[in-house]
Order: sequence, then structure tokens, then C-alpha cells
Amino acid sequence: MLNPSEYSKAFEEALTIGRPPNITTLFPNSRALIVSGKYIDKAMLTKGKAIAMAANGRSYFVIRGALMAAQRANAAIIIEIAKSESDYCAINYWNLARYVDTLCNELGITVPVAVHADHYGIKKQEDIESAKTVIPSIFEAGITSTSIDASHMPDADNLLASIELYKYVPDWAGFETEVGEIKGASGLSTPEEALFLVQGLNAHNIFPDWIALNNGTTHGIESGSEGIQIELTARIHEALSPYNVSGAQHGTSGNSSEKLTQIREKTRTTKANVATALQMLSWGLKVNDYGNAHLDENGEFIKVKDQGVTEAAWEKLTAYAREKGLKKGDYKKLNLPFETYLMGQDRKTRERMCKRVEDFVYDMLVNVFNCKDTAPIAVNAILETGTFDPGPRASRTENPDEWTPEKIREKGDRIVRDRGEKGDFED
Repeated sequence: MLNPSEYSKAFEEALTIGRPPNITTLFPNSRALIVSGKYIDKAMLTKGKAIAMAANGRSYFVIRGALMAAQRANAAIIIEIAKSESDYCAINYWNLARYVDTLCNELGITVPVAVHADHYGIKKQEDIESAKTVIPSIFEAGITSTSIDASHMPDADNLLASIELYKYVPDWAGFETEVGEIKGASGLSTPEEALFLVQGLNAHNIFPDWIALNNGTTHGIESGSEGIQIELTARIHEALSPYNVSGAQHGTSGNSSEKLTQIREKTRTTKANVATALQMLSWGLKVNDYGNAHLDENGEFIKVKDQGVTEAAWEKLTAYAREKGLKKGDYKKLNLPFETYLMGQDRKTRERMCKRVEDFVYDMLVNVFNCKDTAPIAVNAILETGTFDPGPRASRTENPDEWTPEKIREKGDRIVRDRGEKGDFED
């Protein structure tokens, strides 16, 4: 591993060549090493059995705490936000990179960071047309990695939408695809449909860095679910191994550290999204070792005294939740109306909110995800490549003549599986 002096020199060189063109245009004088998501994936693969945390930056406090933890662990990290989260958070696709850049410069962060637009959701055909404008706009705003998630639609429509919209994703950017809507034990993904999606993309010269599955977990607060199904995940990842695609694990909140360690050891996962846990920690709620909030005998969240927000602030948040009839899983909707209010707390309170996130994320990075000291690995990869674009990890092996729109629909119609219960599973 590089010593501090060697790393400092390597970091300076990486700053000049490793930042994508949208980042150098937006932040020409920045010292934040914001990079393609491809480099984060590459660092995890190089270390082996390592997973990058993709911290959902639902608030300033979460982003700050996660970046401090990454610096402390010397770990490459992803900061992300989902399209649906933009509806209930002050953070969105168009300001996330600005938050990250500002905080990296303020805090002296010297680890590589990718800025990921998670779950760009396509739920119906009409969504495709607007996405042709929106996707370029998010890259103009500093996104360096994205997920096109058309998993709500039938398999053929998912694939066709992904092919159509990938035209608007820069070649250098990290790219995540998804098969099977994330909805717990209902409607689990299968090797057949995962292969269908990845093979169809491959035939069109599209090589995803990650694939997300419905492998038994849920978004938000985990309750009454088996959680991540390790063997199913491993089986699907193994089927996809010829295409060099890594796994993206969604819905980690509520899955034990032991289960997350197994997903690291037994599958090809290199990215894990953490959202709800970080939100709860910043507020000062009592959580278990893997971030799921404890509830008291009345089914209410337990606020830890002198942790997170002030007791007065927590009362204000919960009073608003009661007034609006928000269930526990809907407390995420408190982020937007209270972001500026929470920023107005005293400095000591704001710092402890961030510190609580930092300590949790640091423990996950080091002791669960095994990504300590992956920053130098990512920086070395940039220097070895000599550019902001590491290129694809795969090449076309599928015959495009077998993957025309007509044949995609024929193949898709032959895939039979349980799509699971209906409902809104976004987070």
C-alpha cells in the first residue's frame, strides 16, 4: 500500500486525469476526486470480496458523515440518491454532486467518490420519452454513475427501455441495470430473466457494471422478511459470470452484519445501498448493529437522549408525522420539510448527527464490507489507465441478429415467473 507521501503524489496526478469531463466543467478548481462508478467497482474487484457502500444521501448530515467515514477508512465510496427520494428529500439528482464536491473540499476528502443516480425508474412506455431529456441533464449536473430501472415492466420492455435509454448515458459512466422489482420475498428474480437482460444488453454493446436483483430484501424498514437470500443471489451471479457484471445489493437496512458478510463472501456483489439506517442514525434513534430501528412496546421509535437531533426537534418531527398520518416506513418523508429546520440547530447538535453516521458507516466499511484501504487501489487504477474512463469489463459475445426488438419480445414472452404482489415498493 502507498505510504502517505506516495498517496499524496498519486492523488494529485489522479485529480488531473481521473475526473470525468462533466466534473471538470462544473468544478474546474475543485480538489474533490469525483470519479466514474466504474473505478469504484474496479477497486472492489481488485481487492477481492469487498463491497463499496452506496450511501443514500438523503440529507446534508448523512452525506457529511459518510464522507468522513470513507476518509477515516481510506475507502472509495459511492454517494447516491434515487429518483423517488428526490420527491421527499432536499437532495436530488441535480444538486447531489454539488453537495459532495463542496463537502469534499471543505473536509479535505482525498478518497475517490462516485456520485450515483439510483433507480432512474421507468414504469411505463411514456416515461421513456421524458427520460431522453432528463438523463443528459443529470450528467450535466455532475452524476458519474446511474441505474436505469425498468424492472417494474415486463422483461422484454425492461430490456428494450434499457437499450433505448443507454444511448443517453456517457460511455465512461458507471451503469447499473435491474431485474425484478425490489419487494421482499415476493416475485423473486430468476437466473433465466437475469441472463435474458444481460445477454440482450450485451448484444447491443451495453456492458453493465452492476445488476440489482429482487433477492428477498426490501427497501426501508425491514420487518417480517427473510431478507437477502444468499444462495439465490450466488446462483444468479454465477450464471452471469461470463459477462463480468457485478452485483448491486439493495435494501441492506435490516439485514444483519452476518448476512451482509455472507453476501460479500459468497456472491459477486461490489455495491451495497444503505439508506434508511443512515437516516435513522442521524436523527438519533436507537438502532441495532445493522441499522434497523428499535421500536418500544407501543410500536414507536426510541429516541436516544443527547444523540442525533435535539429532543425538542424530535418532538417537532414526530408531531408533524402524527398530524400527517405517517406510518413508520413513511418517516422518510420528514427529510424534505425539516432539512432547513435541522440545519438551524446548534453546531454541537449538527456535528453529533454527522458523527453518529460516520461511526456507523466506518464500522460497516471496515468490518462488514471489507473495503478499508480501497482508495489507493482506485487511484492506482486511474493512474494505470491514464484517463477518467476505465472502459468496459466485457465485450460483445451475443449475436445482435438474435436480439432484434421482435426476437426480444418472443424471448421475453417465454419467460414465466411469479411477478409477486402489486404495490409501491420504492424508497
